[in-house]
Amino acid sequence: MPPSPTAPWHRALLAPALAALPWTAFCAPAIDGALPELPAVTVRADGGEAATLPLRASVAAERERLARVPGATNLAEPQREARLATLRDALDYQPGIVLQDFFGATDQPRLSIRGSGIQSNPVNRGVLLLQDGLPLNEADGSFIIGLIEPRNAALVSVRRGANAFTPGATTLGGEIDFQSLTGGDERGRVRAEAGSFGRQALQAAAGGQGAQWDARVNASADRFDGWRHHSDSQRQSLQASVGFLGEGGFENRTTLGWTDLFFHIPTVVPKDRVSSNPRGVMGDSNAPQDQLLNVYRRDPRRDASQLRLANRSRWGDDVLRHELGVYWQDTDDLFNDQTTHTFTHSRTLGAQWLASGRPRGAAGPLGWRAGLAWTRSRMDRELYATSPQTGQPLQRYGAYDLTAENLQALAGADWRLAPAWTAVGSLQWSRQSRDAAGRFGSTSLDQQWSFATPKVGLQWTPTPATRWWASLGRSHEAPTYWEIVAARSAPDRPAQAVAELVRLDVQRATTAEMGGQGRWGDGARAMHWSLAVYRSQVAGELISTTDANGIKVGTYNYTGGTRHQGIEAGVSGQWSLAAGALEYRASWTYSDFRFRGGEYAGRRIAGVPRHLINAEVLWRSGAWRFGPNLRWLPTGTPTDHANTPGAEQDAYALLGAKLEWRSGPWSAFVQVDNLTDRRYASAFAIRNRATATQPGYLPGLGRSVAAGLSYQFF
Repeated sequence: MPPSPTAPWHRALLAPALAALPWTAFCAPAIDGALPELPAVTVRADGGEAATLPLRASVAAERERLARVPGATNLAEPQREARLATLRDALDYQPGIVLQDFFGATDQPRLSIRGSGIQSNPVNRGVLLLQDGLPLNEADGSFIIGLIEPRNAALVSVRRGANAFTPGATTLGGEIDFQSLTGGDERGRVRAEAGSFGRQALQAAAGGQGAQWDARVNASADRFDGWRHHSDSQRQSLQASVGFLGEGGFENRTTLGWTDLFFHIPTVVPKDRVSSNPRGVMGDSNAPQDQLLNVYRRDPRRDASQLRLANRSRWGDDVLRHELGVYWQDTDDLFNDQTTHTFTHSRTLGAQWLASGRPRGAAGPLGWRAGLAWTRSRMDRELYATSPQTGQPLQRYGAYDLTAENLQALAGADWRLAPAWTAVGSLQWSRQSRDAAGRFGSTSLDQQWSFATPKVGLQWTPTPATRWWASLGRSHEAPTYWEIVAARSAPDRPAQAVAELVRLDVQRATTAEMGGQGRWGDGARAMHWSLAVYRSQVAGELISTTDANGIKVGTYNYTGGTRHQGIEAGVSGQWSLAAGALEYRASWTYSDFRFRGGEYAGRRIAGVPRHLINAEVLWRSGAWRFGPNLRWLPTGTPTDHANTPGAEQDAYALLGAKLEWRSGPWSAFVQVDNLTDRRYASAFAIRNRATATQPGYLPGLGRSVAAGLSYQFF
């Protein structure tokens, strides 16, 4: 039986906040911001000697690249944030990105873009995650989101929907690229954070560069005792990179990463306990339901570790440029959902080649791009029933050898029809296989799909500060092994646990999108804005549901058709005053997802809030910034596809505030979340039909305070 060790806290390594935070924390992806920055800038990705470093993240270059996309994008700069412990810290206030906290620490927030993968549990599909342009997902499309270390990212580039760049990004949600800091970004940084409910974080990084090389090492450790009972977590992470600049513009970078993640799972509770006992779990009373689902005895948890090695090379010029990357990762994962211990050991190998060019150089009217990607994962998965009394694994009731392989190609072009008009088109082709074989029996299921994913778009740039677009594209998403391998183990009958292989089809969608992005005004008072409106007609949507106890029971393709449509809008800027400046940023993500036909025709698809509003206003004076923030869900969210009255996630508004200070190499912050100590459900289990009395709601984090101090070595 595979072990499930938990890395002790004393093995944790120190680590830093990676960058001094310029005062403007949000900028529109394709617009050169006019907002002022403080003299101390950590990530010098836009100029100077360090800009010649190999394969280095550049905000200006990425902004220019995103400006050529006829669709919705985001460009987040995590190093501008005061606190940078979780994925929410890095991506908050970004339109179109829905993050639903599970336990409020380094666990597994639910991430969704345009409803893709929102129902997966554990949360692991729907978006292609990239590190420096190379996939982080396993070949079956799954990922463990808690393994991501946002503090090592210089920038996060998000291409929403059908606007992805890489050959492997074919899903409805698009792709998110975490581009890493390099040795030229800073000589070193040390940072410490602490907060309510035992939150602790330490970081240390060191970097250096020579005439043709750079190197950087980053280490971090996080610990959280937990707001709810049985919700402690911890993570240790180490990243290292070495870059080399050769003759003729040849660039090469090698990266190594290791992460160890552990968290207990407090699981879901009935709706009334969200307000009456938000820190409690099943097992806190003597009711029959509590005794059946006693969290303390069943000990649900996740324990995962990953080792990753990647190498990228780039050469050429604007006329013809090549990029070649290879990567390997080894992942061990234990997931106990109360009734089943799922042990998975996966080994993934991948390669990606990209080429691009403009025959007449950078000013030429015609540009092209092409790419090939191959990835293969071998997974060993074993399923064990969970003892209701001790939480330990009992009999093995499933053992599978799983092989996922993808071969994908991309060809695209952009043509400048007139000075302000550009037409863009691309075609992706994919062949994906998911082969599963029972290790001790004749059970097997081999599935293979081949499909094309085309896209066309038109972009109009009436002024250097404004662009508008319209596009039409296809997307496809194959099921992961979390959907194909179905485990059924009743909490009161572990001896009757069974596993089966489920034949599923690819989820397909056609998406039409219109939008714009730009800047109103000039200088320091300019307001940056972005707007996207989309509609996706989805066929065979992958629907995952849970049973009456909140435990996943299976996935199926919905046959009646579904529709995802919405609005994604964001603004940011500042208003200069005599004694300082008022800075603001806000986003609104509207999601209207419905069943078009079939059993639930006309009803809302459970899982995504209809309105999600994030906003922040800060007063800046000298080295200080202070102000409130808001996270608001103004309407209830269905937790079941039948939209049962009374079972929805109730609306809520969370108020927060933060204070920041920066002087030379020093910076510090104090942040308060949920100032009013609001009791609310941050997330929930998704069912076909539900009642409020069934365990299905995750109480959100109560009032909490966090503080941090960092020092940068220049």
